[in-house]
Amino acid sequence: MERKGIVTFAGNPLTLVGNEVKVGDRAPEFTALDKDLTEVKLSDFAGKVKVISVTPSLDTPVCDLQARKFNEEAGTLGDGVSVINISMDLPFAIARFCTSAGIEKIRTLSDHRDASFGHAYGVLIKELRLLARSIFVIDPSDVIRYMEVVSEIADQPDYGKALAEAGIL
Repeated sequence: MERKGIVTFAGNPLTLVGNEVKVGDRAPEFTALDKDLTEVKLSDFAGKVKVISVTPSLDTPVCDLQARKFNEEAGTLGDGVSVINISMDLPFAIARFCTSAGIEKIRTLSDHRDASFGHAYGVLIKELRLLARSIFVIDPSDVIRYMEVVSEIADQPDYGKALAEAGIL
């Protein structure tokens, strides 16, 4: 499925591909790689609230800021919440970024291999083969309780709304 005009880059409309998900939907399973090339699935976080922070590339200033913000906030959310960052960056680039940025409290994953997350959540940008900046908050029963797909991918998401939703689940 293709959807046009939901996101832009520098004002230019882009096309999102994949399944469109909505608040109230069951969160789709996905498979991504961690920085050690280990496969990670949504089901690996069963029984927890999941905050999924989606960034186009950790090597850009806004994505860097987003990952650092969620890393900083992750410690305040408690053991019942898993904070995950997903990008199309290679696992090796993710490992380098996490080491240099001191990212230790969130799980960083790569969707580069087969864009499983991007397709399942409808945030794969066709023209760039990057993920659209977005946030998904998923409850312990794997129901999407909050989501934001940022309309201009160079803009920051609404951290407060996502963190507030994660804190009340």
